Amino acid sequence: MMHANVGDRLIVEGTHVGDVRREGVITQVRRDDHTPPYTVRWHDGHEGLVFPGPDARIIPAGSSDSPH
Repeated sequence: MMHANVGDRLIVEGTHVGDVRREGVITQVRRDDHTPPYTVRWHDGHEGLVFPGPDARIIPAGSSDSPH
């Protein structure tokens, strides 16, 4: 099960040819156990409620891990 905190990055890989990777920052964690859904501010400035699927991963805030 996925767990995240405010400030973590959410990376969603494209699942089909031509799909692009989406990257955003988690701005709200709605559940006490830190499971989805999350409010995410995407790099294009849009913000929305996300229920991440199996093509998504969390990069903890402050991590030196690069999604690239």
